[in-house]
Amino acid sequence: MLIKQISVFLENKSGRLAEVTKILGENNIDISALSIADTTDFGILRLIVNNPDMAEKVLRENEFTVSSTDVIGIGVEDKPGGLNKALSVLEKSDIGIEYMYAFVGKASDEAMVIIRVDDSDKAIETLKNGGIKVLSPESVYKL
Repeated sequence: MLIKQISVFLENKSGRLAEVTKILGENNIDISALSIADTTDFGILRLIVNNPDMAEKVLRENEFTVSSTDVIGIGVEDKPGGLNKALSVLEKSDIGIEYMYAFVGKASDEAMVIIRVDDSDKAIETLKNGGIKVLSPESVYKL
């Protein structure tokens, strides 16, 4: 149930993000979710795409620094307190969250969230046991 996330190290200069999206588009790679964390000099672009192996390959071929990370995708009720339910389940089991970001999917009654945790296997089991929907990689990649 782990989803492969692509992380791209970007110099913080005009056009670098556009270059990444151009390369992905030219290779028929669709972006489902993204997050950017930046500083004055550089940024980390985190991507969920429909073909993570190909994305990693073509970005490396174009001299980007790329890595992949396993993350978890969850679907939470799209209403006040929906995200808190999932976070409370993790907190009760002492599972730390390194980072998270939400994304838009095609489901109208759910908010979809990507989380990176310190113990993925324990987190997946805990979330499922807590009644939280854990998304399959296939369902996320085709969004």
